[in-house]
Amino acid sequence: MTSREEILEAFGRINVWSRGTERAPHKPLLVLYALGRLSRGEPPSIPFREVAPRLTELLREFGPSRKSFHPEYPFWRLQNDGIWIVDQTDSLLRRKGQTDVPKRELLAHDVHARFPEHILARLRCEPELLAEVALRLLDSHFPASLHEDILDAVGLETRLTETVTRRKRDPDFRHRVLAVYEYGCAVCGFDVRLGRHTLGIEAAHIQWHQAGGPDAECNGLALCSLHHKAFDLGAFTIQPDSVLLVSNEAHGQQGFDEWLLRFHGRSIRRPSGDDHLPAARFLAWHQREVFKRPPRDVRQSS
Repeated sequence: MTSREEILEAFGRINVWSRGTERAPHKPLLVLYALGRLSRGEPPSIPFREVAPRLTELLREFGPSRKSFHPEYPFWRLQNDGIWIVDQTDSLLRRKGQTDVPKRELLAHDVHARFPEHILARLRCEPELLAEVALRLLDSHFPASLHEDILDAVGLETRLTETVTRRKRDPDFRHRVLAVYEYGCAVCGFDVRLGRHTLGIEAAHIQWHQAGGPDAECNGLALCSLHHKAFDLGAFTIQPDSVLLVSNEAHGQQGFDEWLLRFHGRSIRRPSGDDHLPAARFLAWHQREVFKRPPRDVRQSS
């Protein structure tokens, strides 16, 4: 039987498309979705017609802002990583000059896919291993602020992950970033303390650590937990002149105006020292790879 370490190594070798610092979370989100189904005892064979709309939703919410999404690519290409089997492949027509199969073919032939039996056997009998695989994927591709949201979106019970140790973050990065922002949120100014402890203020990476962002003050923002999550989800971004822009996709009633829209078109708090200002290259990455474009018209905040 395949060992626990072999399973972890197999999932760790997933070949994720990359070009510079562009994000491509398609395969990790597909695997997390499949793990969620498995954890709920659903049939291991997953039809593409079910995967396509669900993966598109996940990509729209947790992936970069794009004009179109192609769930057929990870569904087909994941089999090259040795952890995924696509059934009924012989009768499928390939794209001209390529090995990929068009979406219409996968739908027309009701193609299914699944984890190989040796992987299924271990994941079924070891919920802790399934949780470890899920958390390693999350740690490798998404900031911690989004982990619970993604687990909830794919239907993975958070209780499965409680005994799994997460990768430790650099505590010095948090201290340095909070210090240059005087321990207050750069957006709303929230700075409540209990004795010597700061409450609800976090150090956010502008360019995610998972995308090669460094633990440097110029790649950090001190944000309250609410604005940290909103920033990592792409509800707002920051321009090089420190002006905050809210996504046109962000909306709401109770609290929306007070906690988000009223900051649209306004400058965030500047850190102490020009060397600590958010670097333009990191802000450009966030605008390209995280922010849900387009921004609202600045006049909408007035």
